[in-house]
Amino acid sequence: MMRRQWHLQKAERGSDSEVTWEDQQNINKFGRLNNRFHELEDEIKICKETNENFEDASNELILTDEEVVRFQIGEVFAHVPKEEVESRIEKMKETTDRNLEKLEQEKEMILAQMAELKKILYGKFKDSINLEED
Repeated sequence: MMRRQWHLQKAERGSDSEVTWEDQQNINKFGRLNNRFHELEDEIKICKETNENFEDASNELILTDEEVVRFQIGEVFAHVPKEEVESRIEKMKETTDRNLEKLEQEKEMILAQMAELKKILYGKFKDSINLEED
């Protein structure tokens, strides 16, 4: 995992802003939020890929004429009736959809918190702080 650091640049432009304990806490919080944001992006990507796989599996089931199909449970394939497989895939997709929705909501909350912290920190330190990613 890539670790990002947020820091204040030396006051070459004559900035008199002193970094208080509260400022440092805000900078640290921004860093933690940013790390969680990137974790969430990865988790959301995985959920979307999983849903695409479920969709592909559902489409394959529609095309098959067999009443019993192979279904992977853990590391083992079992012969399971087609209707049961369809039901299981639908339930797994619903679970993944709910998880995706929660992840998206958390991502939006984090973006809002980061925007608020940027406003506070840039308001105080102006060009002396860099909260943007390379």
